[in-house]
Amino acid sequence: MSDVAPIPKMLRPQRRVRYLKIIAIFKMLQGAILFSIGISLLFLHSRTRWLDGISEWVDGELMVAHSRAMLYLLSKWQDVVAGGLLQVTGLVALVSAAVLCTEGIGVYLQKRWAELLMVVATGALIPFEVRHVWRSPGAVALILVGANCFIVWFLYRVLRREKREELAVPADDERTPVESR
Repeated sequence: MSDVAPIPKMLRPQRRVRYLKIIAIFKMLQGAILFSIGISLLFLHSRTRWLDGISEWVDGELMVAHSRAMLYLLSKWQDVVAGGLLQVTGLVALVSAAVLCTEGIGVYLQKRWAELLMVVATGALIPFEVRHVWRSPGAVALILVGANCFIVWFLYRVLRREKREELAVPADDERTPVESR
């Protein structure tokens, strides 16, 4: 009898690599979306003519001048734009996109450091995502929280199994007889 636990199907080498590649592509797609959002926020903020055109279109099409609530919301939006909050949000989106793409590329190439980075970075953001879902529930947010929880759980299992395999290999090497000259 061996005291080695059977390997779950999900953690067998071929399936493990397949799941890791799917996770990597998912993270790279998230990074690409955040990159496009960050770039658009940075460039939209610097184009005052675009903002003026958008506000004129909204005023003309939606007859905003007749709605106090819309005027209030537009004035708050103008304060946000004038205060530079969009630039900060754009920069944060670009940094997050860089981290997500780094994680994704590293996991796709099956680098252990990338798996550790993904567990730490994704796991650290889960409480904030849960809080967001709690305050404003939505299907997309719920799916993203579920996907990120699965990613952290799966990568933790992969890293734990790999650590066990690394510890088991040197023990087997010690038992083999060493040839002397």
